[in-house]
Amino acid sequence: MTDPLDDFARDKLKAIAAATLTRRLKPTERQAGGGVRRGPARLLSFCDNDYLGLSQHPALKRAAMDATERFGAGAGASRLVTGDNPLYQAVETRLARIKGTDAALVFGSGYLANIGIIPTLVGADDLIVADELAHACLHAGARLARAELLLFRHNDAEDCARILGRARRDHHHCLILTEGVFSMDGDRAPVAALAAAARAHESWLLVDDAHALGVINQGRGSGFSGGERLPVELQMGTLSKAVGAYGGYLAASRPVIELMVNRARSLIYTTALPPGTLAAAEKGLELIENDPGLTALPLARARAFTRALNLPEALSAIVPLIVGDEARALDAADRLAQRGFLVTAMRPPTVPKGTSRLRFTFSAVHREQDVAALAQAVRDLGLGA
Repeated sequence: MTDPLDDFARDKLKAIAAATLTRRLKPTERQAGGGVRRGPARLLSFCDNDYLGLSQHPALKRAAMDATERFGAGAGASRLVTGDNPLYQAVETRLARIKGTDAALVFGSGYLANIGIIPTLVGADDLIVADELAHACLHAGARLARAELLLFRHNDAEDCARILGRARRDHHHCLILTEGVFSMDGDRAPVAALAAAARAHESWLLVDDAHALGVINQGRGSGFSGGERLPVELQMGTLSKAVGAYGGYLAASRPVIELMVNRARSLIYTTALPPGTLAAAEKGLELIENDPGLTALPLARARAFTRALNLPEALSAIVPLIVGDEARALDAADRLAQRGFLVTAMRPPTVPKGTSRLRFTFSAVHREQDVAALAQAVRDLGLGA
């Protein structure tokens, strides 16, 4: 006798396999220096988001161990129930200073941040205008808000302004959503122009800086230009990428942060982060704040790669190489692995159909010779420009 739920799952999996979109979890041991061990093979990883290599940094490991020894392995309950570990204040103070805001608030993850922030600020009578390639968690937050959602052409601030001019007057509040650095393309949002459009149409701008903090503008992220902070009301991001730990955050004015503490459901109803994670994050932020040489390296490595392959100059630590077909992308990733490089093939629904790609990410721990060897391997596969 078959189980209806199992039958349902098997039918779905057959459809996924037929579309060459099956995903599997592969046991992988991450190591210092960008290396990973997968089974018997040791590979050099060019696919993770540890842009500064801080997840393996001795200072972060020591901070995590010391905090765990002092405070324990877990938090026990949510921040509002069990009491706020003093490590939160250290992290949030440093985040606010880096981001140039009055205050900051740490969430359990970047995804949890966006599904909490957006519905706290807008609702059914309001408007959300988002970049068409905005991350899935921004769309998830928009759906939870139940606001009208309109999409503007990717990185087109003029199209955003046109939509605002047409639709803004019919709604009470309006929130504009974009990534600062786009996770699949590595390009950067026109933050200054979007901020100007927001001001002109009495709207608020939220910039998801997950892939920008620690990487661009001396590590301060995409809310800055020429060392000056742009008028971005809501700077959110993650502590799990360049910072080397885990968690999400919002940097904003103090009244906005206080509102989040009182109304953001993904903060109120989620267990607080482990103390060791908070301590590691604070140490990672300290390194970002005080070592501009470190934060300059990921972009420098990415640009060395694009120069070697005659690709458009990298704007961030992310360089996509679009191959189109899902099977071809998987084959290219396998062949790079045979040469000692771990690079992930990105396929739908993560990217639009027909744009499957290799997504290369560059870190401060990659040596110049590592990047040169990767570029040569890509050339040998006939994938360069």
